[in-house]
Amino acid sequence: MQFDPNYLIKLVAAVNQSSSAESALTTELSSGLRVSSLQVDPSAAAQSSRLASAIAKDDSYVKAASSQQAILQVTDSALGEVVTQLTSALSLAVQGSNGTQNASNTAVVAQQLSAIRDAVVSLANTSFMGTYLFGGSMGLVQPYSTDTSTTPATAVYAGDTAVQSITTPNGQQIQTSLPGPSIFGSGSSGVLAALNQLVADFSSGTVSPTVTSDMAALTAALGQVSSQRGVLGSSLNRIQSASTYAQTDEATLTARQSSLVSSDLTLVATQLKSAETQHQALLSVMAALGSTNLFSFMK
Repeated sequence: MQFDPNYLIKLVAAVNQSSSAESALTTELSSGLRVSSLQVDPSAAAQSSRLASAIAKDDSYVKAASSQQAILQVTDSALGEVVTQLTSALSLAVQGSNGTQNASNTAVVAQQLSAIRDAVVSLANTSFMGTYLFGGSMGLVQPYSTDTSTTPATAVYAGDTAVQSITTPNGQQIQTSLPGPSIFGSGSSGVLAALNQLVADFSSGTVSPTVTSDMAALTAALGQVSSQRGVLGSSLNRIQSASTYAQTDEATLTARQSSLVSSDLTLVATQLKSAETQHQALLSVMAALGSTNLFSFMK
C-alpha cells in the first residue's frame, strides 16, 4: 500500500507535538506553576519578578523590625530603671540637705548617692546581643566610665553621637537609638555630671551650699531622660505600625504573585487527560498503519 509522504510527516509531527504538550502539562501539574520561565509568558514573568522584589523588601523589613523592637524594649527598660535611680537620688539629696544631718549621716548619704551613680553608669553601659546600646555607632566599645581622680568625679564617654535608624519599605527613616550624651551627658553636663556633683556635695562631712542648684540640675537631667525615652517610645510604635503594614502588604503581594504564575490545577488535569487521549490515539493510528519505516520520520 502506498502512503502520501506528507501525510506521514504530518502524522509524526502531530505525535511529537502531542508528546511535548503532554510533557509540558505534566510538569505544570506537578509544579503548580503556569509561568516557570520568561519564555512561557514574558509579561507575567516580568510582573512576577517585580512582585518578588517587593515581597523580599517587605520580608526584610519585618525581620529587621523584629530585631529593632527587641533592642528598643531593652533600651526602654534600662531607661525606666535610670528614672527610678534618679528619683531615689533626688529623694536622698532632699533628706540629706534638710539641716538635721550630722557628719556621719552626711557621709552615708554620699555613699548611697555614689552607689546610685555607679548603678546609672552600669545602665549607661547596657548591652544587648554583644552591642552597647548607648555608644552611638561604636557598639563594641563600652561607652561610659568614671574618673574618680577629680572632685567632683568626671563621666568619661568613649562612644560617638551617631544616631541609628531603620528604613521602612516606603523609605521612611525611624530613629532606633539614643547616643549616650543625649541621655547621660558627659564631662561636666548631664545626668552623670549632676550625680557626681551631688556625691561631692555630701562627701566633705558637711552639705555643700550648691546642693540646691545641683538638685535642680539633676531634676532637669531627669526630665531630659524622660523626654528621650519618649522619643524611643514613639519610634517603637512607628516601627510596629510599619511592620504590621509590611506584613499585610507582603501577604497581598504574595497572593497576587501566586494568582499571576500559578496554574488552575483542575483545568490542567483536564487538559492533560485530553492530551494523553490524543497522544494515544495518534500512536494507535501509527500502529494501525503498520509501516516499519514510519517511525524514522519522528524527531
